[in-house]
Amino acid sequence: MKLVLASASPRRRELLGLLGLDFDVVPSGVAELTVGDPAVIVVENAISKARAIDRPDALVLGVDTDVVCDGRLLGKPADHGDATARLRVLSGRTHEVLSGVALIGAGGERSELVRTAVTFRELDDRDIERYVASEEWRDRAGGYAVQGLGSSLVERVEGDLSNVIGLPIPALSRMIAELQNR
Repeated sequence: MKLVLASASPRRRELLGLLGLDFDVVPSGVAELTVGDPAVIVVENAISKARAIDRPDALVLGVDTDVVCDGRLLGKPADHGDATARLRVLSGRTHEVLSGVALIGAGGERSELVRTAVTFRELDDRDIERYVASEEWRDRAGGYAVQGLGSSLVERVEGDLSNVIGLPIPALSRMIAELQNR
């Protein structure tokens, strides 16, 4: 069965491509929730994105990934100053990357929350300035990309690395199997 990704994320497209899945990209355009319990927000956003795409002939995938530190969503930095501030907050600390994953098809609807703990090493001003100057932080939850230069900021990842990149592959694989076997 065809898969429809309700997201314009190049990282998600790349990960789905690596899996060899046949998929279409149809960004949902849904306005995301940003206030409330982070674990609830990412799942609700994923469900909203998946439900916004009317493709009864396919499995529709909605995903929302964000970084949580001190109990609040960090979101994507708006500019260099915002990116610098996020990296200062994350320096030397452990934070969580949360993804809500929703899959809707003829076999029903599934949603799941995936959590991964990421610990940053202590960053000095040069580390932060170099990373912000790279522009890699743009359009990235938390202001970093673990699969690129941002890997130099990370000391440890506990859990699913693909979740930190933006698409938790083990959870998605399990959900696809459940819906196709109904």
